[in-house]
Amino acid sequence: MQTINKTRAKELIKESKGKIFSTTFIKKDNTVRTLTSRTGKQYTPTGNKAPYKPEDYNLIPLYDMRKKAFRMLNLNTLLTLSINKEKYLIKQEEGRTGKQYKSKIRTLTISHFEFDQDGNNIII
Repeated sequence: MQTINKTRAKELIKESKGKIFSTTFIKKDNTVRTLTSRTGKQYTPTGNKAPYKPEDYNLIPLYDMRKKAFRMLNLNTLLTLSINKEKYLIKQEEGRTGKQYKSKIRTLTISHFEFDQDGNNIII
């Protein structure tokens, strides 16, 4: 498994061109979630447009393949990425909250990741 930074992870996601991939990240409530998703599916808002631009908060809009709904992936809390038959561990930047991001990042210590025989992420 390779280690990459968040910028490279963002590039890989943008270059996926609609292919399905898996990510593991920390949700706002400090729980860890695995998301199977894709880019390229267009969201059509039913009401007013969003009051913010996702890129201003380091978010990427994705389509959740299991729940059949749109989700926002926070790159600041991204832990792993499985894309193009490759598995990546995301390098965590210590102490970085980023002045340009208004969301608060909570601290979570993780000893390491492993993958089970089915390729699912497991946090040890």
